[in-house]
Amino acid sequence: MKVLLTALLGVTVAFTGTSALAQSYPERPITIVVPFPPGGSTDLLARQIGEAISGPLGQPVVVDNRGGAGGTVGANYVAQSDPDGYTLLMGVTGSNAISAALRDDLPYSPVDDFAPVSIVISSPLALVVRSDSDFTSVSDVIDFAAENPEGFAHGTPGVGTSMHMSAELFGLESGTQLLHVPYGGSAAALQDLLGGNIDGMFGDILVTSEFIASGDLRPLAVTGTQEHYLLEGVPTMSDAGLEGYSAFSWQGVFAPAGTPPEVLEMLYDAISDALQTEALQTTFSERGFLVEGMTPLDSADFIVSEVEKWTRVVDAAGL
Repeated sequence: MKVLLTALLGVTVAFTGTSALAQSYPERPITIVVPFPPGGSTDLLARQIGEAISGPLGQPVVVDNRGGAGGTVGANYVAQSDPDGYTLLMGVTGSNAISAALRDDLPYSPVDDFAPVSIVISSPLALVVRSDSDFTSVSDVIDFAAENPEGFAHGTPGVGTSMHMSAELFGLESGTQLLHVPYGGSAAALQDLLGGNIDGMFGDILVTSEFIASGDLRPLAVTGTQEHYLLEGVPTMSDAGLEGYSAFSWQGVFAPAGTPPEVLEMLYDAISDALQTEALQTTFSERGFLVEGMTPLDSADFIVSEVEKWTRVVDAAGL
């Protein structure tokens, strides 16, 4: 009986402590860790969201840039932090999904070690070729790749990036093998595509849309599930013949696992309202982002599905 009472007391104290935390939250500044150096799109998004939610939450929100190892250094720092809602992560596709598929030595689990607050935005890619290319459709690429394994060369910013994984998913779903040509960044890959050294690339829509408008590149399809407003008339990969295909680059806010649900809901409500502000809406439209604003529960389900999908792709490709 004494053991039972002690156990019950422990549960009561833990529950009371969690409840008290949720009721008083937040009572000091909140930090959003960006797992990349300052200046990139993830950094910009974190700073704008932080500024937008600081007023409703009544506390300053500061950004802490902790770059390294493709975003996994910053992600691991947050995974090991206290689950009190004061240390958050602006996670991305790589750090919170793809890395789990690529690395056996990843020091954290994207599924088990984080409590998602919200998947904030997503961005599909575009499969593009030169405007003078013989490839005029997705079917052309599939037919050519089927007859010429690794004959279609595509450029990416590196192994494990969303551009690379989107191409690997394309190969898996179409039953073909493309030739992966990794570069030090998207700009170098794009330059080689324009120069005729590679056949195509799964590129960032904002960047490629400029060259599509100038007539230098031809879009064959977007990797999302709907037509993109920057590329009107360009079909989705599914509509272009690769039924069921979808691949996104996305960004979201994560807390350490064990963060009280009430705290997650407070953060989600603040972020959800922020996503409707004119400042963030302008940022999204200018950069080709799609607003997601998933709830914590939907975000958690989404992460599970993303890890499963990219693990399947990595295993099939032997990466």
